[in-house]
Amino acid sequence: MHSNHLLLEEPIRMASILEPSKAVRFFPAMTKIVGTLGAKSRSVEVLSACLKAGLSVAARFDFSLGDTKYHQETLENLKSAIKSTKKLCSVMLDTAGPELTVLNKSEKPISLEADATITLTPDEGQEASSEVFPINFGGLSKAVKKGDTIFIGQYLFTGSETMSVWLEVDQVKGDDVVCIVKNSATLTGSLFTLHAAQIHIDLPTLSDKDKKVLMKV
Repeated sequence: MHSNHLLLEEPIRMASILEPSKAVRFFPAMTKIVGTLGAKSRSVEVLSACLKAGLSVAARFDFSLGDTKYHQETLENLKSAIKSTKKLCSVMLDTAGPELTVLNKSEKPISLEADATITLTPDEGQEASSEVFPINFGGLSKAVKKGDTIFIGQYLFTGSETMSVWLEVDQVKGDDVVCIVKNSATLTGSLFTLHAAQIHIDLPTLSDKDKKVLMKV
């Protein structure tokens, strides 16, 4: 008995899906792809493969990480890949904008324990540790009050994961904000994002860093 359903002789592999289909080469692509370029997708070889696989609308440059020199090198690699593959691709610059961040210069993992205290300070010369987090905003102490909540990490807080931390403001000391750690967590990486719930943060839409990036484009 023959079935009307399509039977696959072998499991579909991701590599086979990404390969351009010879059967549709005479038809225009209906799906447009935007791709974010990161540490593992910025070489000429990888970018050429992305272009051949369908990267077409834009190559997204995330300026929340990396400096201008880093992204300029990626852009030059993209230009080389476009020339070698003869496939055009536009560029999208995603500026950081009004984002509160904690800079972890050492890039060492930072472990925080529930019920401990940590100080958020605008003194960016200090080293990030389990006792102090240097932030890029000098007005936080004027925007928060005791009992306010602050989330710090690389991802949205879910209540169960251990890569973000939930803080509760305990007191304000000058420009510093002392908080109580509400969950144990280990933060990794060089940059953590800070979210202050229901608090107005007076930061410009385009930072000085964003303006410098746009002027060089």
